[in-house]
Amino acid sequence: MDDAFSDLFDANARYAALDHEVAGTGTARRGLAILTCIDSRIDPLAVFGLEPGDAKILRNAGARVTEDMLRSLALAVASLGVVRIVVVQHTDCKMTSASDAELRAAVAQATGRIIEGFEPLAISDQRRVLEDDVALVLGSPLIPDGTVVAGLVYDLHSGRLAPVVPPAGG
Repeated sequence: MDDAFSDLFDANARYAALDHEVAGTGTARRGLAILTCIDSRIDPLAVFGLEPGDAKILRNAGARVTEDMLRSLALAVASLGVVRIVVVQHTDCKMTSASDAELRAAVAQATGRIIEGFEPLAISDQRRVLEDDVALVLGSPLIPDGTVVAGLVYDLHSGRLAPVVPPAGG
């Protein structure tokens, strides 16, 4: 394979050489799904004090509730033991400091192409977006009644989670 990924295969070989526990099933042991941002400064398991197998982790730019996130959440609730969903945005997020137009321009510059219909989903008002996104989950016909959903903001610098949208739906 190309050298572009050799560091990853080397690290994987070291990992595979060690004993490590694997959960017996794909069920979320803590009944939790976390939708958070792709920002590599966030370690969802550490932030929530979880272990592999405790929760389903979903990530996208800005921790936005999109059609595909709803698809994954629906499957997690229907067949993987999820009864609680938390949408976790964070401080110092590029999605909160740039407009859709700026993000479209960045993609156009990187690719040399203008992509019609591309919606970056920038966040101009974090509280409002979290409220709207939690409402999308709660209002989705794919998510059963009784599923508890909340919205939080993770402070990258303090490591603290702040409730923005209180748990609802339970």
